[in-house]
Amino acid sequence: MSIVIMIAQLLLGLSILVILHELGHFLAARAFGIKVEKFYLFFDAWNFSLVKFNYKGVEYGIGWLPLGGYVKIAGMIDESMDTEQMEGPAQPWEFRSKPAWQRLIVMLAGIFVNICLGIFIFWMMTIKYGESYIPNDALKYGIAPGKIGVKIGLKAGDKITEVNGKPLVKFDDLLSSKVLMDHTVLTVDRNGQTLQVPIPPTILNDLSDLTIKEFIVPRAKFAIDEVTPNSNAAKAHLQKGDSIVAVNKQPVVFYDQLQTLVQANKNKIVDLSVKRAGQPLDINAQVGPDGTIGFLAALDLPTEHKESFGVVGSLPVGASRAWTNFSDNAKGLGKVFKGEVKANKAFAGPVAIANMFGGIFDWPRFWSLVGLLSMALALMNLLPIPVLDGGHAMFLIIEMIKGKPLSDKFMERAQLVGFVILISLMVFVYGNDILKHVIK
Repeated sequence: MSIVIMIAQLLLGLSILVILHELGHFLAARAFGIKVEKFYLFFDAWNFSLVKFNYKGVEYGIGWLPLGGYVKIAGMIDESMDTEQMEGPAQPWEFRSKPAWQRLIVMLAGIFVNICLGIFIFWMMTIKYGESYIPNDALKYGIAPGKIGVKIGLKAGDKITEVNGKPLVKFDDLLSSKVLMDHTVLTVDRNGQTLQVPIPPTILNDLSDLTIKEFIVPRAKFAIDEVTPNSNAAKAHLQKGDSIVAVNKQPVVFYDQLQTLVQANKNKIVDLSVKRAGQPLDINAQVGPDGTIGFLAALDLPTEHKESFGVVGSLPVGASRAWTNFSDNAKGLGKVFKGEVKANKAFAGPVAIANMFGGIFDWPRFWSLVGLLSMALALMNLLPIPVLDGGHAMFLIIEMIKGKPLSDKFMERAQLVGFVILISLMVFVYGNDILKHVIK
């Protein structure tokens, strides 16, 4: 059932984005008196559609190939490669007969709608949920680095005080693009000694293989909160509220210390020193091959600070979140081109996106992902690749500079090249998605 929910959320999210993107092109074209022949969600490859109907001279439908959608604009050479109508004289209601600036607006209208949608979603979510963050000075015990944090030189108990020389106010900023994508240097207080720890430009490769939790989390004390049924913890008769104070006689205070000691004893029996209702107990427990015993921990985490905004005050906050997502994607592409991030680590396809949505309907997460995808779609369509909106816009700008349009033959060949590039990218993304899933 969870797989069905994942697929349903993916299709719903993509349908919203595609319909609104294409609606932008549609409305802009109609505003300038340009005839639109088709409006499709998904592609009706080989003229096969699941549903279609005609209304006021436009064919609306749902195609069978869920790779996006399109509006077919009369008098335009696009991915359909339908050049028959281009052989006759230009008609006043055709795309090609309109001024270049009008055609440019039509081409950029879908991107504009995606950006507006992203801003609107994050604006509404800010109104509804505000902003929550952990104050950095609330971390009583410092940080607990995961595998990635240890790799770059952080240690348990470190207190990060500055980012690029500026005081760190929000702990959550350490998990943001400002730290992970901008060649950041962290100022660390380690037992009274001040150190500088640089963030390597290749850290995104590690984050792709692992998770953000393997970078840093707040260090916390703990107790057993829930014992997993039929687990090794249940067989050892551990109980909710138990405190593990030592593993094989090595003292344990913090949860990261327990994780380290248990991970070091995979497939072994460990001696746990436990306090239960103030009384000491010695319990032997089997550690599984994954380095766990089988319980959920109640962590003594710092209290989050929640900041609320009014309707007007939420707009700049939401717009800033949308812009940050847009710029993060742009920075990520830049890192791929520079060779700092591997392409197979940077791009996510439908399988990865479906996993992000998850197997249960969580509406805040759903709309957050739709907002993220809307900004990503806007950036993707800005790329100067023929077939994409950015490619059409690039040719129109060249036309405006030259003072005359590029030839139909050139445009046909450019569309063919762009189509090959786009299909190659899609094959790569889909193949990469499947490969990651199989290996995992």
